[in-house]
This record gives sequence, C-alpha cells and structure tokens, in this order.
Amino acid sequence: MGSLYTELGSMKQKIKALLEENNRLSIENGQLRKVLKRETAAYTPKPEPIIVDETVDEAEPHEEQVLTGDPSAIGQGYDNLARLYHEGFHICNLYYGHLRTEGDCLFCLSFLNKD
Repeated sequence: MGSLYTELGSMKQKIKALLEENNRLSIENGQLRKVLKRETAAYTPKPEPIIVDETVDEAEPHEEQVLTGDPSAIGQGYDNLARLYHEGFHICNLYYGHLRTEGDCLFCLSFLNKD
C-alpha cells in the first residue's frame, strides 16, 4: 500500500510539471502568434540599397562602388530588441528568445541600458 502511495505521489508531481509546462508553452505560443500576426500585417518590403556610382576614371576601371542604406536603420536593431523585451521575451545571451515568466531580467535590462 505504501509503495502505491509513493508511486501515486510521484505521478501527481509529473502531472503537475507537465501542466505547468503546457501552460507556459500556451502563453508563449499565444504571444508568438500575436507577434507573427502583427509582423505579417505590417510587412513592407525593405528598400533596396542605393548604389552610388562614383565617376569612374578610365585609367582605373576597377574603382569600387559605395553602398549606402537607410540611415534610420542604425537604431532598428536596438528598437527591435527593446520591443521583444517589452513583449515578454528575453534578449540576454543566457535565455534569448525564451518567455519571461518571473518579471524583469537583470541581464536583459543591463543590455538595454548600455550606452
């Protein structure tokens, strides 16, 4: 009888752990669906890089072309990481992409506060 009782207790613990993981994954899945829906609805193709052709001297036909892009793209990476953090995901190198379940992460916050 005692062994059945301990086996039942361990099965309850396993069920509890599985239910908690299922709940966590359901929340993460819902947030990812919202992000995906928002990203696909607001999708606009990125502009092509502008190729600036400098005047080519006949003596030097192998002169390189200068690529310039969108100047507002410099801070986009930081903005995207900040948006991900505020949507509830880790941006630190320890748990990148995982759902934040216990409030703020000090590693993520230290990354966001870097100058």
